[in-house]
Amino acid sequence: MRKVLICDDDPVVHESLTIYLKKEGFESISAYDGESALLRMIEEKPDLVVLDIMMPKLDGLEVCREVRKTSMVPILMLTAKGEEIDRIIGLELGADDYIVKPFSPREVVARIKAVCRRMKGDFTLLKSQEIRLGDLEISMVKYQVLYKGEVVIATPKEVEILHMLVEKPGQVFTREQILNRIWGYDFYGDTRTVDTHIKKIRSKLPWDESPWNIQTVYGVGYKFEVQR
Repeated sequence: MRKVLICDDDPVVHESLTIYLKKEGFESISAYDGESALLRMIEEKPDLVVLDIMMPKLDGLEVCREVRKTSMVPILMLTAKGEEIDRIIGLELGADDYIVKPFSPREVVARIKAVCRRMKGDFTLLKSQEIRLGDLEISMVKYQVLYKGEVVIATPKEVEILHMLVEKPGQVFTREQILNRIWGYDFYGDTRTVDTHIKKIRSKLPWDESPWNIQTVYGVGYKFEVQR
């Protein structure tokens, strides 16, 4: 049974999400402040984290920052309306997704299930989805990026986006195509989410010393270009 850690100071959020998660076969774990969220992460090792930005003791952004020092567990961040800056910062810190309050528990659980389906996958299928391009390796079996044999710390969403682009070099993907392919549902945010993830990917690989790069196609999207 997959574990979902719910980090929010509102008991109603815990109650509603727990009911829906249980119906779908998930085990839920609760934390009501940032410090206990980090403690529960260590104790329970959840498969996914639902993390509210506004929490006592440590806010969600700080919790996200600390979690990403040691774990690439998928993080779904909860934000209130009007917190666009915090939402963008959360994505830059390594959150995989966000949802705006007030939300439908059904929608949150649907997104959790979508993430878990992608993370689980089919081993036979995923085994064919290992790409090697010179010193760059991307494995969808391990959800891992390697450069010159060294692990590149990347979130699941960053791995998926990079794999999508590298799999078809030269092909231009619109931001909407990336959202639909990687998030796997009707996304209610905006395409800046893709831009934020591309920015993070670019910051983690030595593009200047490599014969490949992610190019921006202005007004359209992105493509992975390899110099011949």
